[in-house]
Amino acid sequence: MSDLKTIDYNNLKATDWLPTSVKEMKALGWESVDVVLFSGDAYVDHPSFGAAVIGRTLQAAGYRVAIVPQPNWQDDLRDFKKFGAPRLFFGISPGAMDSMVNHYTANRRRRSDDAYTPDARHGMRPDYPTIVYSKILRELYPDTPIIAGGIEASLRRLSHYDYWQDRLRPSIIVDASVDMISYGMGEKSVLEIARRLEAGERIADMTDLRQTVVLRPKMEMPSADDDNIILSSYEECVADKKKQSANFRHIEQQSNSLSGGVTLWQSVGDKVVKVNPMYPAMTQGEIDASFDLPYTRLPHPRYKGKRIPAYEMIRHSVNLHRGCFGGCAFCTISAHQGKFIASRSPESVVREAEQVTRMPDFKGYISDLGGPSANMYAMGGEDKSICAKCFRPSCLHPSPCRNLNSDHRPLLDIYKRVDALPGIKKSFIGSGVRYDLSLRKTGDADIDRSAAKYNEELIKNHVSGRLKVAPEHTSDSVLDIMRKPSFEQFKSFKKVFDNVNRRCGLKQQLIPYFISSHPGCTELDMAELAVETKELDFHLEQVQDFTPTPMTVATEIYYSGYHPYTGKKIYTARTQQEKLAQRRYFFWYDKTYRPEIMNSLRRMHRPDLIAKLFDRRFRQG
Repeated sequence: MSDLKTIDYNNLKATDWLPTSVKEMKALGWESVDVVLFSGDAYVDHPSFGAAVIGRTLQAAGYRVAIVPQPNWQDDLRDFKKFGAPRLFFGISPGAMDSMVNHYTANRRRRSDDAYTPDARHGMRPDYPTIVYSKILRELYPDTPIIAGGIEASLRRLSHYDYWQDRLRPSIIVDASVDMISYGMGEKSVLEIARRLEAGERIADMTDLRQTVVLRPKMEMPSADDDNIILSSYEECVADKKKQSANFRHIEQQSNSLSGGVTLWQSVGDKVVKVNPMYPAMTQGEIDASFDLPYTRLPHPRYKGKRIPAYEMIRHSVNLHRGCFGGCAFCTISAHQGKFIASRSPESVVREAEQVTRMPDFKGYISDLGGPSANMYAMGGEDKSICAKCFRPSCLHPSPCRNLNSDHRPLLDIYKRVDALPGIKKSFIGSGVRYDLSLRKTGDADIDRSAAKYNEELIKNHVSGRLKVAPEHTSDSVLDIMRKPSFEQFKSFKKVFDNVNRRCGLKQQLIPYFISSHPGCTELDMAELAVETKELDFHLEQVQDFTPTPMTVATEIYYSGYHPYTGKKIYTARTQQEKLAQRRYFFWYDKTYRPEIMNSLRRMHRPDLIAKLFDRRFRQG
């Protein structure tokens, strides 16, 4: 097995990747494999691609692993047959992005490209690959265990609203022909599955494994106690949307438990879905071990230089940590990775950065030295006993937790160490920065100085012309539902950004992201957003309509009409007409939308907003 420090990019061979064909398998001296992974994405041997991570993890433990990327499910199924039945199990990794988000726009229109496919070609994976791939495998190999993982299965592990079918669906384990779901980040659970199967344990008997989901006879469901939460059944949730909303509160809280939470049970017909607790966040040693695996960081040679857009974005990036404690209402990160931060050691980060410098196409620029939220590295609760009792989904909303350590000095040290490496001209921060962290006043002089220094260092030395941040909205009531800070904090950050640019003679841009049609957002809220952003001299470009995705509080509000934590009824734009009425305020400066915007504002009796948005000559008629 190659070593991270000694990968020779001038002499790479197909055997430096996990095999994708029988020919490659035999070139390794193997006659068969222990595990076959089916991936909805192209095979890119990089720590940002889940199938590569799971494959390398199993390989490092001594297992023989093959990957079948984007198998053809519409022909004679030769892709599903070529390796035969593996010794231990089939694994299904549908993709780094949910298949339905990948395939469809917020308006449910089919996309024409796929960023995780060579040359962005669409149509290389089905809708719901977990279901499609598993049914094929079950028919071909009825006795071989099938394990599903990745975003698609993880976020559909219990009853969930499916925006694309506009209905509540049961756990995906009911519809898919799988024996088990490994949810969240899967290295620890997949290794345990492999070891127990190798030891002779039957997959049907593995009902207690952390961070897995199994389907069991209903008679096995216990009574509620300190170790078990009994959710409303799928049938009850279909009949009463409030029960689905109430379920979600338990699901989110247990996903963000320091110890991994308790067992969740939800009956579906004569079966019960059992969701075992998550593992606690990885230790530094565990996360280092995952990132230190011998990835080539390149697409498999089978693609012969074809462009894979998602890879182009991250090829020269380095991820510092997992997890996010922001708890944004529309985001799935904490549902999949948890809110507790698992940070790599500086040494591991430097090792990966050194490997990037050896890549033949590297020009001296790290595209992103970040994480799920760029500036949460090495942060967390000071007193873990307080965290152990905490059920808050966000450490920042409605206000930053007093127990939160937001010291930016470890992150500043990482920047300094990476930038000092030979061959690196500059490292950029491409992932999202939480300015409510870097503007936070803790009362600790050293920590507050580190935050101010972070803002200065970020803006002065780590922006590639444009810094993207995500205020998401301007209305405090909408931001409260989003679990985002007041827009006044964005204004404060903009002042810092502008001051640093002025002092340093820079002409960088601040690019804000905004969402329309989020639960709680009205057309009037969008009109006021247009006015506020105009007054700040923004012509918005990074905007999107809210898309309901499984396992977010915003989706539960969209589906049920109620907030899971307050029980209050929340307005949400649902029709195409309502959504367009909100979205057009992003583009108030486009004369195409001007008549409709003005008519709407007159209808809402807000001539003051017309006056603020448009010149006098446009206000008549």
